[in-house]
Amino acid sequence: MTRALAIQAGIGIASGAAGLALLARRAVTAEGRYALRIAGTMLVALSLFLTGFALVASMVGGA
Repeated sequence: MTRALAIQAGIGIASGAAGLALLARRAVTAEGRYALRIAGTMLVALSLFLTGFALVASMVGGA
C-alpha cells in the first residue's frame, strides 16, 4: 500500500470513528438530534467511500 492509500484509509477510519461518536451522542432538542444524525451519517458515508476505495486500489495494485 502506498503512502497516499494509507493516508486515505487513515482519514476514512478517523471519519468513521467521528461519525459513530456523533451518532451515539444525545441532543436536547429535536433540531439537535436531526443535525447530529445528518453529520454522523455523512461522516460514516465518507468513511465507507474512502476506506472502500483505498481497499480496492490496494487489491488491484494501484499506485
